[in-house]
Amino acid sequence: MRVIVVGGGVVGTMHAWQAVERGHEVVQIEREAEARGASLRNFGQIWVSGRAGGEELDTALRARELWERIGAEVPGLGFRAIGSLTPVRTAREYAVAEAAVARPDAAARGYKLVTAAEAREINPALRGAFEAALWCERDAAVEPRTAQLHLREALRATGRYTFLPGREVREVVGPGAVRDDHGDVHRGDAVVLATGAWLSGLVRELVPELPVRRVRLQMMQTAPLGEPLTTSVADADSFRYYPAYRSGALDELNAGQAQAPTAAAHKMQLLMVQRLDGGLTIGDTHEYEHPFAFDTLEDPYEHLTEVVESFLGRPLPKIRHRWAGVYAQCTDTTRVVHRQQVADGVWLVTGPGGRGMTCSPAIAETTANELGW
Repeated sequence: MRVIVVGGGVVGTMHAWQAVERGHEVVQIEREAEARGASLRNFGQIWVSGRAGGEELDTALRARELWERIGAEVPGLGFRAIGSLTPVRTAREYAVAEAAVARPDAAARGYKLVTAAEAREINPALRGAFEAALWCERDAAVEPRTAQLHLREALRATGRYTFLPGREVREVVGPGAVRDDHGDVHRGDAVVLATGAWLSGLVRELVPELPVRRVRLQMMQTAPLGEPLTTSVADADSFRYYPAYRSGALDELNAGQAQAPTAAAHKMQLLMVQRLDGGLTIGDTHEYEHPFAFDTLEDPYEHLTEVVESFLGRPLPKIRHRWAGVYAQCTDTTRVVHRQQVADGVWLVTGPGGRGMTCSPAIAETTANELGW
């Protein structure tokens, strides 16, 4: 079988991985010289802890298994089974963490409520003041800026993979066939459009009423911390954002403990992961209303800096990079992904939202199974 994958981000690359692993030939087409969207502008977290139960959690857990397996085959991914800690400071925050540990699926997630002293044994860099922490053993991390590069190197080594950058696919010209902006036609037994947040052009023509929206976020990265941050770190505002934490205790938190004004205005939570070079990737905000701003705002960065420094008990290293990114999210946020046949032999796979990096291996595996690869 010959598979054409359109899109060089992590979702597209994982579809290429699934096809090649099953013995097929793959041509992957990317409109930029390299992928530049949400697949690079993220935390690199394999984030199991906050996922909704049922299909979303099953997908995340399966993806976590696949990431670990692929990471063993491709060391350049930088896969680390580091887990995560969410420190809590108030009785209401503690109650939400306690409710999470009482979930029927808590063991599958690796949840455990730990004291502040136990949290510091797990992550000695957390020298700031907090009362306890929610530990999630199943969370992990990879290096988002280089993951696709290393995956493609491994794919090329099979002899059944071709990467064609700098080409925008403009038209479906027949069953399993597309034409790019160079005028070249690419024919296969199946075409997967994994175009991320690029929802205009060909995607709009094929699906005018696509049930997917775009979301913008701001993030930053620091100079090396100078010591290991042995887990990823979240703050209690993540309880308000992620569906796994919904409970009566969360209702009481929302009713009785307001977010900081900047966090509320920008729909924020803290997530933080250390990169292999020692720097910290820190975010994020959420903007849903179009048109998006073209510039970044400083208030969210100041808020994140304050929160991080309060957990670390020390000044943050110099900020070296700030950026904004846009991802595609199903308007029905309970759906893991939008997968649709849009023409004969052509399927669109988009809309995983902030789950894209986490869930992409399992999303691609499901596509491959459903299409009979």
